[in-house]
Parts: sequence; C-alpha cells; structure tokens
Amino acid sequence: MKQDRVLIIDDDVELCRLLNDRLQPEGFAIETIQDGQTGLKRATLGQHDLIILDLMLPGMSGLDVLRNLRSHSSVPVLILTARGDDVDRILGLEIGADDYLPKPFNPRELVARIRAILRRVSRDPDNSSIVIVDNVRLEPSSLKVWVNETELSVTSLEFNLLETFMRSAGQVMTREDLTEQVLGRKLGPFDRVIDVHVSNLRKKLARISAEEYIKAVRGMGYLFVTRSRSR
Repeated sequence: MKQDRVLIIDDDVELCRLLNDRLQPEGFAIETIQDGQTGLKRATLGQHDLIILDLMLPGMSGLDVLRNLRSHSSVPVLILTARGDDVDRILGLEIGADDYLPKPFNPRELVARIRAILRRVSRDPDNSSIVIVDNVRLEPSSLKVWVNETELSVTSLEFNLLETFMRSAGQVMTREDLTEQVLGRKLGPFDRVIDVHVSNLRKKLARISAEEYIKAVRGMGYLFVTRSRSR
C-alpha cells in the first residue's frame, strides 16, 4: 500500500518529533525540516504529497516559503500558526495554502485535516464529466478551466471549489455545504477558510471577465450565477 509522504517544516524540534510519532502509525511517511530555506528546497522537489508548514520559521518565514513554493508547485499545504491574529492565517490562504490549523491543536484534528486534503487531491478526474456554464468551461480530466476561451490559472482546491459551484449553478450553496464538499470537514466557529478561497476565485475570474460569476447571498452563502447550463 502506498504511503502518503508528508513534509513538516517547523523549527520546533519537539513538536516535529511528536508529530512524527503520531503520524507514522497512521500510515504516513514523515520528513521533518527545521528552517524555511531548506524546507523550500525539499518541498519544490515534488517528492511529497502534502506539506505541513509553520509560519514562524528562522531564515525564511513560512509565508515566504509558501509564496516561493506556489510559483513552482501546487502541492497541498496545511499551515500551522501559534499567532492569535487572523492576518497571517488569511494571508497564507490568499497566497495558496489549502487550510490552516492554529496551535495548540489536537493531533486527531491534524490527522483528520491531512486525510481530508489528500482525499480531495487524490480523486479520479476521469470519472467526472466536463462542465460548461455559459462561458465557463471546466475539464476535470486535465484540471483546466477556460473563461471566454482564456485559460484560468487555479489551484487544485480552487478547481474543486469552482466545480462544486458549477455543478450546482443557480442554487445557493451554504458555507457549511461548501466547507464539507470542498475542504472535507465541518465548518468551525469563526472559520473563514472557505470565504477566503471563494474570494480568491472571484478575484481570478474578475481578471478575465467583468461578469459576476459568484455572488454572495447575505445570510445564506454563495451562488454561481447562470443564464443557461449544460454538462
């Protein structure tokens, strides 16, 4: 059975040891790095299925590691932070992290988050049909999106988010439903992860077309606007 390879970039040696002891019995192959620059070099080699990234690192900050990594790789990233301020967490998501977990955390929650992310990225795209809504075309087999015949650059999570919207075009999707379907977990209190990913996707769509594709519905959730729909 294939082991999922997880790279942990965190300068807390004791935490890395504890995570290694906790994750290995769950079937993960673990590698730990204690500084940002070395971690970035390892992460860009394409040898890992998921990166666990602390934001507070010596030499190069976790945000800089993530920013540089996203210019080379779409490997899923789960960020860890001990900061109480929301700013860095939100910035990490905007740069391209898939999810975040604040320290201290329950190891079982970490395992659940890792499994949820890996389930999302390991799906078989060949079993999904092409989705076309008005001038947006989404092709699961190649993980590509076109808007007005212009290719839209998206992360794997943004692709799944857009596909979820488009397959329910014209219907309001609650934040709870989007979190469960896209992130693979329950929506937590004060949880803004799905909102940031929706915001990122809306900004990318706006760069290509002036049309409003994803509309916020006050008190309910989000709606993918459509005039017609086909699959």
